[in-house]
Order: sequence, then structure tokens, then C-alpha cells
Amino acid sequence: MEPRPLGRGVGPGVWDIHSPRVPSRDEVVGALRRAVAAVPGGRLWVNPDYGLKTRGYPEVEASLRHLAAAGEVRGN
Repeated sequence: MEPRPLGRGVGPGVWDIHSPRVPSRDEVVGALRRAVAAVPGGRLWVNPDYGLKTRGYPEVEASLRHLAAAGEVRGN
């Protein structure tokens, strides 16, 4: 991502929801840190992808737990 002026919020994809692989919390944290480097924190949304319906409950629950935990990380 490159810094650009934005008029709205951004919800970057931090994992490939179409893959059955569940990303670790640390992977999601890394992706969010890269996003924050390009998008002001007040305009960055941590949200699930619309593709959740393509995954089974165990994958979705684990991925969302990691996403929520990563969203709570602040600073370095």
C-alpha cells in the first residue's frame, strides 16, 4: 500500500478468506501494521471479508478470533 489522500475509511484484506488456512494473530498484526503505515489509523477498519460464507465454522471462528486479537494490539 502507498500513502494516498482518502476521503473515506479503508478495510484492507488482512487474510485470504478463500483459503482454508487460518492466519496466525501475528500474521494479521503484521498486515495491519503495514496498512497503518499507509492509512491514518482513524480511517482504518478491521473487518471480516464478505467471503466468510465460503468457509466452515471452525475456520471462520479461529480466523475471527485472530483478527479480533490483532485489532487490540497497539503500538509496536
